[in-house]
Order: sequence, then C-alpha cells, then structure tokens
Amino acid sequence: MKKELKTLEEIRIYSDPYRIQIMSEFQKIGRPATVKEVADSMNEVPAKVHYHVKKLESIGLVSLVDTKLINGITAKYYEPFDGEISIRKSEFDEALHPVFQSETQKLLNNIFEEGKKRFLLANQHPEPNGTLMNQSVYLTKEEAKELVELIKDYCNRHQTDDKSVPREKFDILFAIAKSPEPEQDGINKKEPSSP
Repeated sequence: MKKELKTLEEIRIYSDPYRIQIMSEFQKIGRPATVKEVADSMNEVPAKVHYHVKKLESIGLVSLVDTKLINGITAKYYEPFDGEISIRKSEFDEALHPVFQSETQKLLNNIFEEGKKRFLLANQHPEPNGTLMNQSVYLTKEEAKELVELIKDYCNRHQTDDKSVPREKFDILFAIAKSPEPEQDGINKKEPSSP
C-alpha cells in the first residue's frame, strides 16, 4: 500500500516530530491500540496524544478500526497506516515549490534528528550498540525496490517482541536515494587522457 501526501497541509501534519513519534509508538505496540495505551507508552497525557492522533487520522495515517464498550466508556482502537508514505510534488503550483521544498526538508530533518538522537544515546554506553553505514551501491530500479521491500519485510517480521526468545530493541533509520548524475552535483566528468 502507498499513501501519497499531496498537499502542504498533509506534509505539515506528518512532518511534526511528535506525530512521527506517535506513529512509531502505534507500530511498536503491533496491534490496534487506544490513545490511552499510546499515551501511557510515551509517558504522556492522553488528551495531548488524542489531539495529534486526530490530525494524523485526518490525512489517513491513523485509522479507527474498532470500538469496544468498557465499563460504560467507548474505547476507540486505532492503527497506523502500514505502507509506503511518499510526497507528490507534481500537484503543487510552481509558486508553492519553495514552500513545498521547505516543508519536505523539515520533515526529513525531523526524521533524521530523531534517528541521530537514538543512535547517539545507544552509543553512550561503554559497549557501543550501533552501526552506521554510508556507502554507494549500483542497482537497477528493480533492485533498489527489492532492497527496500526486503528491509521493510524484515522490520515488519521483528516489529513486536513475542518474548519466546530473549531479544533487545534496535532502532533502524534507513534511507536510499538515487545519486545525482555528475553534471547535476557539480562534478565534471573527466575525459580519459590519451597516451
């Protein structure tokens, strides 16, 4: 499944770091959950989480999937969108492209900053607990899609702790992007010198 963010409002709603954290908490729980369960997991006030869940629900990134009457109170169970989230800039008027670019950068900064904090925190211990890789690989478009699917599938299979085997929690931040052509990134291709 794929969700395209097509408006600036959708990008602004999703780019909030607190909302990204809420989405992550829903995924960690691994089943439909109430706002109170998510708030408890985050050590937050349910009313604050509820406000942000409603914003995420308004753009389809969280969905109400069940309700149960418990002691006279209706418990609402939500689940996060489970699929690829992408940004579609072709929908924007040319005049809005700078704003779109700014909001997209804000979203990426928030995601990378959160990942950086977790990585640095994990590596404050005497025994480092993180691996950082930065390298280039040569792939076809199909191979790049296959790599993304492999990582998503692997993460989905290990998203919840079933307690049958002792496991530790690891945070994963993965990014893949096509490298710009040499002419695009300011690097000039050198012609091979003749003997």
